[in-house]
Amino acid sequence: MGKKTKKDRVEKRDSYAAKRDRTKRRNTAIAGAILAAVGIIVGVSAYNFATMDSSAPGTPPGAGLLGDEHEHASILVRIFGDPFDFSGPSFQIQNSWIHFEAQDGTTIHRHSTGVTMGYLFDTLDISIDGDCYVFPDGREFCTNEDYTLRYHVNGEEVESINDYVLEDGDRILITYGSETPEVIQQYLDELGRQPIIA
Repeated sequence: MGKKTKKDRVEKRDSYAAKRDRTKRRNTAIAGAILAAVGIIVGVSAYNFATMDSSAPGTPPGAGLLGDEHEHASILVRIFGDPFDFSGPSFQIQNSWIHFEAQDGTTIHRHSTGVTMGYLFDTLDISIDGDCYVFPDGREFCTNEDYTLRYHVNGEEVESINDYVLEDGDRILITYGSETPEVIQQYLDELGRQPIIA
């Protein structure tokens, strides 16, 4: 009886060990398959992100690949002499192509070729053209007999910045009011002192 009991225990132990080995191999195979699937998904997503082209949904018109450039410019907006602040959450990183970030409201970051200033303002729900600057709440600042909307890029006055693609180190001034040339120069000097945060 002792030999049979010992033999049963050995068989039971061997059976348990074999079952445990099978379970361990099966769990390892499942974990490996899951990790491989996750790796494939991450790889395909990274490839799609890196090779995003102008046919991808949400891509700005005329833009190149996301990340093919990383340019920075400084902006100052003065309405009736008061500076406009883009550092609030509603103006920060509204899209990946061109944006303000890090609670800084004076440095614009452009991450692709061909992305215009007009597109930046569209993503902020601000309408901007040669005559009007319109905020999401409906406030309009349009050129009229008393006040003028003006744009300056690197010290030179331009008619509009809608189609302008900023270059690294650019300085962009937008004013609305009845400023004299001397006041405009003061704003340009202030803009020139603003740091560009890369």
